Amino acid sequence: MAYDIDMIRKVYSTMAERVNKAREVVGKPLTLSEKILYSHLWDGNATKGFTRGKDYVEFAPDRIACQDATAQMALLQFMQAGKKTVAVPTTVHCDHLIQAKMGAAIDLQAANKSSSEVFDFLESVSNKYGIGFWRPGAGIIHQVVLENYAFPGGMMIGTDSHTVNAGGLGMVAIGVGGADAVDVMAGMPWELKFPKLIGVKLTGKLSGWTAPKDVILKVAGILTVKGGTGAIIEYFGEGARSMSATGKGTICNMGAEVGATTSTFGYDDSMERYLRATNRADVAEAANEVREHLTGDDEVYANPEQYFDELIEINLSELKPHLNGPFTPDLATPISEMGAKAKENDWPINVDWGLIGSCTNSSYEDLTRAASIAKQAVDKRVKAKSDFGINPGSETIRFTAERDGLLQIFEDLDATIFTNACGPCIGQWDRSDRKGDEKNTIVHSFNRNFSKRADGNPNTHAFVGSPEMVAAIAISGRLDFDPTRDKLLNEDGEEVMLDEPTGIELPPKGFDVEDPGYVAPSEDGSHVEVKVATDSERLQLLEPFEPWDGKNLTGAKLLIKAFGKCTTDHISMAGPWLRFRGHLDNISNNMLIGAINAFNKKTNYVKNQITGEYDGVPVVQRSYKAAGIPTVVVGDHNYGEGSSREHAAMEPRHLGVKVVLVKSFARIHETNLKKQGMLGITFQNEDDYDLIQEDDTFNFIDLEDFAPDRPLTIEVVHADGSKDVIKANHTYNLPQIEWYKHGSALNLIKKENAAA
Repeated sequence: MAYDIDMIRKVYSTMAERVNKAREVVGKPLTLSEKILYSHLWDGNATKGFTRGKDYVEFAPDRIACQDATAQMALLQFMQAGKKTVAVPTTVHCDHLIQAKMGAAIDLQAANKSSSEVFDFLESVSNKYGIGFWRPGAGIIHQVVLENYAFPGGMMIGTDSHTVNAGGLGMVAIGVGGADAVDVMAGMPWELKFPKLIGVKLTGKLSGWTAPKDVILKVAGILTVKGGTGAIIEYFGEGARSMSATGKGTICNMGAEVGATTSTFGYDDSMERYLRATNRADVAEAANEVREHLTGDDEVYANPEQYFDELIEINLSELKPHLNGPFTPDLATPISEMGAKAKENDWPINVDWGLIGSCTNSSYEDLTRAASIAKQAVDKRVKAKSDFGINPGSETIRFTAERDGLLQIFEDLDATIFTNACGPCIGQWDRSDRKGDEKNTIVHSFNRNFSKRADGNPNTHAFVGSPEMVAAIAISGRLDFDPTRDKLLNEDGEEVMLDEPTGIELPPKGFDVEDPGYVAPSEDGSHVEVKVATDSERLQLLEPFEPWDGKNLTGAKLLIKAFGKCTTDHISMAGPWLRFRGHLDNISNNMLIGAINAFNKKTNYVKNQITGEYDGVPVVQRSYKAAGIPTVVVGDHNYGEGSSREHAAMEPRHLGVKVVLVKSFARIHETNLKKQGMLGITFQNEDDYDLIQEDDTFNFIDLEDFAPDRPLTIEVVHADGSKDVIKANHTYNLPQIEWYKHGSALNLIKKENAAA
């Protein structure tokens, strides 16, 4: 039986009425995305249609999922909300704080020792507030959610940008910052700008070396890393129905890399098979009763150009396998063209590592397809030229794969089986074969490949591909290897070719596991005491941020003008910094240390206008804070791309940054800034970015009149006394301006709860 089956049945019990009412008020057939959104309105049945990309709407998500790195700050905030228990089903998953190094058993033991304080905190706070807890080693959050909690037609939010993975089971699942999750945990509505809709029509059927991963690699190449911003991507067509549920999950997962709010597929037979295989026949049967409402209306898919804001068509029968990268997940290259492109760009041809797994590609089907390639190498006596690392997605996957002999196949190639955790995908990788900043190449089946992402080396060229393609390239040891036409030399000096991969959608003997790693919370957690040591380096109870004084902001100094791509990895790095995710002051020492200073093209080296000297960004900012001087961060397009980590908003807030002024924001980061009481604004004229000079001072001369749809006027004073007056736009509505006035959304929640 599924977790929270009564909640799921309740969602389905009102779905027909809510969808029919929405169709009536909108006056046209509905996409799947619209059906789910309208059936989860906070106020119940729809009374009007909403304008995509414009109207802010309040929703009632069905559940919340948090991973251990972001759960710390989310739960530290929830502890201030004055609630006895969470209002909706919530889970915490310990998958980020386990470093990949020696192998599963040793690495897990090391993590349990080094992060015991954090794990104990998360387990105790989960126990107190009615939250399901998944122990370290239980699996990667998104694979565990897909196996246990995701359900067609549901809405969930999660404190990780790849929460969108649950779209593989027909959900609208959205990554958010911890403050958004706290709202829902506290029983409040969750606000989202009604998304635009991108339709992806899939025809034909995948075959040969082409995998579901290649669909999203192709889409990423089309949309780029910001082309999906503010939109839900909805996949449909015969090609969509021909893929497995976990294949759909892979596609939805990496939709985060194009900035999409989420991605989803309509309920179909493959989803029903997956639900039944994962012991959720009760969910499948409940979904079958409302099946017509768990996919888009026929008219929508028959004439998609009339119902989507943008339409992409991909013939799966013609789609070729791809590799995306390096340094950005949208640089898409067909395998057949990689050799020429690598030579043209001087990318290192020799491949040092092939990494398979992560939340994107760690299903049973993924492992069987990759294992079918690995087994050929063993049988054909081809020695792998690259090192192999495998991250199973969950203990259920690992146990089943070991039982069925899949892991042994990889071990026969001397692969290292890492813990059921994120590992190298998020920089949790102690890579012993590389020291310093040597130029090198790795291939992996992960979702992101930003500079320094996997191993901290800015010169590691990381390429993203399907598990089977990663296996083939790692065996060959060459980036320019095309398994559809190239031969390998085996240990007997014979030329051999790899046959096309074969996979098994679901284990013939069924999934099995001895201990999935789940800990249920107490029925009554009032007796549970959550302790945080005052001298802890890992955890720190939060102090409320100061409210706005209601006055214009003047005399603010430029902290940094970030040049080019500035992701949340640049603003708040992961890797070794993950250990401080529960301690705001300590982790603030990594604030913007990865951002490139536009004036000297260096990282973590900015001018202190008080002293005239250069130092690290956090050091300079702490100097300004001590002197009581407000500061401004200036950035380029899609600022805050990547992870949902709200630390990238909380750290500047904590250290005294008042304003982030950029050309454009990534969705989650803009919301995170608003939630933390920051002023996140955009240049009305993008060219004004070029006016900003290193010694600038900013005066916000009409902030006192802060209101929706009213641009702000900024006086930019240069060192020579000259001035430029520029305009900045914002997307704050009245409730969000109240967050700003109160100093944060959490401050407002506490005030309202105290008054209740």
